[in-house]
Amino acid sequence: MEEFNTTELNKLREEISESRKKRKTCITICGGTGCHAYGCLKVAQAFRDEIEKQGLQDLVDVRTTGCHGFCERGPIVVIQPKGIFYQRIKLEDIKEVIAETIIGKKIVDRLLYIEPKTKEKIVYEKDVPFYKKQRRIIFGNNGFIDPTSIKDYIALDGYKALTKILFDMTSEEVIEEIIASGLRGRGGAGFLAGKKWEICRDVNSEKKYVICNADEGDPGAYMDRSLLEGNPHSVIEGMIIGAYAIGASEGYIYVRMEYPLAVQNVTHAIEQARKLGLLGKSILGSEFQFDIHVFRGAGAFVSGEETSLMASIEGRRAFPRQRPPFPAQEGLWGKPTNINNVETWANVPLIINKGAEWYSMIGTRGSKGTKIFSLVGKINNTGLVEVPMGMTLKEIINDIGGGVKDNKKFKAVQTGGPSGGCMPAEMLDLPIDYETLTKAGSMMGSGGMIVMDEDTCMVDVARYFLDFTQEESCGKCVPCRIGTRQLVEILTHITQGKGEEGDIEKLKDLAKTLNAGSLCQLGQTAPNPVLTTIRYFEDEYEAHIKDKSCPALVCKDLIIYHIEPEKCVGCLLCLKNCPVEAISGERKKVHIIDQDLCIKCGACLEVCPPKVMAVSKYTGKKKERILNKSSQKSE
Repeated sequence: MEEFNTTELNKLREEISESRKKRKTCITICGGTGCHAYGCLKVAQAFRDEIEKQGLQDLVDVRTTGCHGFCERGPIVVIQPKGIFYQRIKLEDIKEVIAETIIGKKIVDRLLYIEPKTKEKIVYEKDVPFYKKQRRIIFGNNGFIDPTSIKDYIALDGYKALTKILFDMTSEEVIEEIIASGLRGRGGAGFLAGKKWEICRDVNSEKKYVICNADEGDPGAYMDRSLLEGNPHSVIEGMIIGAYAIGASEGYIYVRMEYPLAVQNVTHAIEQARKLGLLGKSILGSEFQFDIHVFRGAGAFVSGEETSLMASIEGRRAFPRQRPPFPAQEGLWGKPTNINNVETWANVPLIINKGAEWYSMIGTRGSKGTKIFSLVGKINNTGLVEVPMGMTLKEIINDIGGGVKDNKKFKAVQTGGPSGGCMPAEMLDLPIDYETLTKAGSMMGSGGMIVMDEDTCMVDVARYFLDFTQEESCGKCVPCRIGTRQLVEILTHITQGKGEEGDIEKLKDLAKTLNAGSLCQLGQTAPNPVLTTIRYFEDEYEAHIKDKSCPALVCKDLIIYHIEPEKCVGCLLCLKNCPVEAISGERKKVHIIDQDLCIKCGACLEVCPPKVMAVSKYTGKKKERILNKSSQKSE
């Protein structure tokens, strides 16, 4: 649609705004992947049906949006413009919400979020503790935009930055603005985005590419996926601006096949952008042309490494290659290529619209802007959080995350995904920025943040993450292929009670070899969980090796489960929940666990209201867990 120009884009934006003034109320329903699992689409349709039934179509709009972030409270409904926050909405709640809130202007108390400590019922989204300390400059629009509607994006100044750079800025000026903002790549390495663009622009080539890396494979991380699902046009606009800056004519969004909603929404968004002349030839009537293709990856973790990703697009096996030359110099099909991840691209339109000075005021001296984290694990409030760089781990975990579940003690938090490090309780005051995390032995990574409590074995955690990276190693280089396997073998032996004197030193030496000799970041950073758990929890390694004891009573080969005879009331709960029928006993009589049949799954420990013990085989230490009925009811 070549005739679509800046004037028509601005006219369309005004028309959209005018048409929405009549509908003063908008019911937004979270439509992220998590809320899809909770049935958000049925909830949205039920709202539409009830509004039509009540004849309110001209006064009330219903919008299925992207992820709101507070994932465990879905489906989330926020009624705008007031921002009334209802959580865990069910189909049977819809009529009451329409009758009481939309028509009657009253609040439905039972659907409000209740602050766990104060028991206060919170009405407005902005006052919910999970959101209160966040600064959602990137992720915030997810709650207002229907990702399938380009009009929603345009209404919120979408593609305004594109208009600005095409007609008011040179490519050099765009790059200068990105450099001045201090934006660093959010994919993990933290290289200055503007500098990378500058290197790519300065290479003389008739063909250049830009790539969006959406191959988010870290366990527990889903920031990029949710951005691509919920606000795909912000990423597309950022890519077009980047392409203009470096002189690229073609781009790729590399997204995993496991993210069907992200693939669907971004593909649809690209088609919409093409129809409006925002992609293709003569964008907005200018001389600039650029188009984007969606490439669906097969799900290999190593494909997140940029040279592996390009090999995959080219139809080759996802192997990393030696650098230099760097992709900005010689990338896709041998041409200069700029690669940034989803979150990095989404920052670009914001910087162009509001200015580098505004953006650089957020964050720390060396780490500008905000960062989106996937806050998961043993935490009360799981979800996606966006905070200014420099916020402490304590603020994120306690103030936003609501602290550790079940009033248990905080033990550690792993930042940066499977190759990140584990930070102990004494480091909770650590500010989140690139340099500080690296100095502490961890990394920013793409933004995974896994919280662990007192029931976590740190040796087993290191083994788990090394097992993951070993499985995902492409095997091209010897240090990574053999080194990760050896690390896993040593850690496994330690958790099985087969550890030997000198194992800790072996782990450290192997870690150094991997870091120095591996071809790509997967192998170079794989030892981080081992090194940080040794650095901060060496006593746990010593207990496993010397005492053949797991202090957290997690490692199966070092514990047994035991029913306390004097406390057993014969309720049959443990017997019924045992998956292998290892428990015997009659009602109101003492039950016994057959140790030869027991697989140590812990089901009995979780369900028995009196007490079931996990007991160390060698030290006799016991651990008990009591079922918290009141907390279950509140859930």
